[in-house]
Amino acid sequence: MTAWWRSGGRTGLPELLARDWDLIVIGGGITGAGILLEASRRGLKALLVEQRDFAWGTSSRSSKLVHGGLRYLKEGQFALTRESVHEREHLLQQAAGLVEPQSFAFGEYEGRKPGKRMFLLGLAIYDRMAGQKARHYFSREEFGALAPNVSSAGLKGGMVYTDAKTDDARLVLRVLQEAQRHGGAALNYMAVESLLRGDAGPAAGGVVRGARLRDGLTGESHEVRARLVISATGAWADGLRMQGSRGTSNGAKPRLRPLRGSHLVLPAWRLPLAQAISLMHPADGRPVFAFPWEGVTLVGTTDVDHREDMALEACITRAEVDYLMAALHDQFPQLNLSESDVIASYAGVRPVIDSGKADPSKEGRDHALWLEEDLLTVTGGKLTTFRVIALDALKLAATLLPGWHDKLEPQPVFGAAAAPIFQRGLPAGQAQRLQGRYGALARQLLDAAQPGELELIAGTETIWAQLRWAARCESVQKLEDLLLRRSRIGIQLRGGGIEIMDRVRAICQPELGWSDQRWDAELAAYLALWNTHYSLPA
Repeated sequence: MTAWWRSGGRTGLPELLARDWDLIVIGGGITGAGILLEASRRGLKALLVEQRDFAWGTSSRSSKLVHGGLRYLKEGQFALTRESVHEREHLLQQAAGLVEPQSFAFGEYEGRKPGKRMFLLGLAIYDRMAGQKARHYFSREEFGALAPNVSSAGLKGGMVYTDAKTDDARLVLRVLQEAQRHGGAALNYMAVESLLRGDAGPAAGGVVRGARLRDGLTGESHEVRARLVISATGAWADGLRMQGSRGTSNGAKPRLRPLRGSHLVLPAWRLPLAQAISLMHPADGRPVFAFPWEGVTLVGTTDVDHREDMALEACITRAEVDYLMAALHDQFPQLNLSESDVIASYAGVRPVIDSGKADPSKEGRDHALWLEEDLLTVTGGKLTTFRVIALDALKLAATLLPGWHDKLEPQPVFGAAAAPIFQRGLPAGQAQRLQGRYGALARQLLDAAQPGELELIAGTETIWAQLRWAARCESVQKLEDLLLRRSRIGIQLRGGGIEIMDRVRAICQPELGWSDQRWDAELAAYLALWNTHYSLPA
């Protein structure tokens, strides 16, 4: 792992930032990570900076699905669906253990849309795009056996199809890890204060030649020079675009429509599912799902305009809780689920291009690239298609980087597979899981484990050794980085994991080099954050 990701490794940042760079990529979500990887493996000197933590925004708060977008077929977005299906299949092959197949069951109910014929037509197209064919329709009795907890009132049968799921934050970390293997650099808690300009430019203010950065941990400022700056800040992209246009005669206007998607997390024993259950909400017919993920059950998602201050962390609202609970009561009436069953919640803001549609759910999910005053902005799109988005960005970037040429043909995301790992005492399935998340570093992670650290953390699919490795080698700057993104304990365990915090401290505090005072302050800040943004609203 790169030196500046190790605990205490930021002391060498002035020398790193003083280098001449080809690219500065702003934004540490999946889009920025993908661009950093594709640029670095093609010989460009690329630096990624993120003002918060890696995957802090949308990329740790998604629905965790790597999917082709079956619902987009209904809207005629065949190209987007085909592209997504192709990328899903690639990730299933390349990132086994991190991206995994997930079967979805959709009940056919009397008088409820979409009907059997339309749904099966969509699945036939889906199969053709993926080069697969499977049985999709099951009788009432068969479907009841596949999904035993669903409502039987008016049930006629059901459809079953396969997509995929992932740990979104770990996917970002794995892509960043691969980028660093090719020479890229990635820094969290490094904010862009302003863009640097020089020479005559189209706006008479000069061509963008880099950025002034501020270290969010020390307050120090750095001027970093680069041939091109790419903004991959997702739902926050309008802020940087409009900052770049100030003082010009043709000021930029907002182009994004931030949409919030919120989720509930329940214990797997309370909502036990062998399949993901996809349903149409009884109030408005929107798709909602519940599926098994990382030892818990996720329920989501909403799709509402996010009108809050984008500088603040998003959180679920009372109306969204009621909306998702209504879907659960309708689909699983015999389970008598209540809000007391909810372990945690989370909310993310999607970067959707604003086309003015009255219904937020009708807005497209395509990505967009805008070149304005030599700032290249990349936004929109889906988690699944990050490789495609990155290549599209570099195709446009190539016109601004004289002397750099590359065919920009797709390459395997993670390159050659690492040698399989074997470890006595490792729980079943963990070898592939760790290899998917850490690649060639999985062996080093296991070698660093202390006695008892190969055991699972109860209620999760995470082993204790992953916490030690994250604290030692994954640029953990705050306790929330460790518990909400390097691991997902914060949304898998009640109270954000407060009951196991003594053992977390024993493992991680020495690795992080934090004093008792620092640990106590971090724990207090984390618990305050969890109670306001990851629990249920009063």
